[in-house]
Amino acid sequence: MDNEWILAHEASIRLMMFIGIIIIVAIWEWFRPKRKLSSSKSIRWLNHFSLMLFNSAVMRIALPMLAVEFSIYTERQQWGILHWIDLPFTLEIVLAILVLDGMIYWQHVLFHKVPLFWRFHRMHHTDVDLDVTSGARFHPIEMILSMGLKLGMIFVLGPATLAVFLFEMILNASAMFNHGNIDIPPKVDAFLRLLIVTPDMHRVHHSVISTETNRNFGFNLPWWDRIFGSYQEQPVEGHEQMQIGIASFRSPKNIWLPLLLWQPFRSEKTP
Repeated sequence: MDNEWILAHEASIRLMMFIGIIIIVAIWEWFRPKRKLSSSKSIRWLNHFSLMLFNSAVMRIALPMLAVEFSIYTERQQWGILHWIDLPFTLEIVLAILVLDGMIYWQHVLFHKVPLFWRFHRMHHTDVDLDVTSGARFHPIEMILSMGLKLGMIFVLGPATLAVFLFEMILNASAMFNHGNIDIPPKVDAFLRLLIVTPDMHRVHHSVISTETNRNFGFNLPWWDRIFGSYQEQPVEGHEQMQIGIASFRSPKNIWLPLLLWQPFRSEKTP
């Protein structure tokens, strides 16, 4: 696939995939919800979609290049380890996607462990419910920091543009899917989580219990949590009874966009 074609069509393909995943998971949530929502879905969706639009504008203004564009530039300059190693193209694509996914795992860990980064990532965790739109509920400063780390990895690794393009598609789709409020039969979920991060697996990470919040960091592949000892199979209180969010930020007013953007600058009180 030609790099210029990817660049020309990336935005439209990402938009179509985004809309498609939203529709599929939203319908699934309607007919087979895992949990009863505790807050207004219409208000959450209004503010989450407003946040998505705001973040898209901020990213374009704040960064001269995003991941796919930067990968084209690094290919032209022959920057990065994979440009210096002669690998079959298919193997290079698979390896690059695996490395980028591992980086996202460690980035997620970093955003929980470093207090300054946690302040911005915390906004994602203040959602008292989870559904498909929670997969895009991130503070714009976290988005910029995340993209900066991703661009740094692209510079060091030197992945093919096709690998970066595919990884971005997979990452966006999985974020929407694994935040979905969808009921998957336990036996099916047990099989799926050998290959991908499922909603039940990721929901543990959104528990109000801090020890569970620091589990199941993976977004796409479930293997990193098992390899690095951060895997927890189920929440201790069960999926239907567990409390989601952060104990200090449970007021319904916190869903509104101005407070979402201001959230990192508020103090987190001990419950």
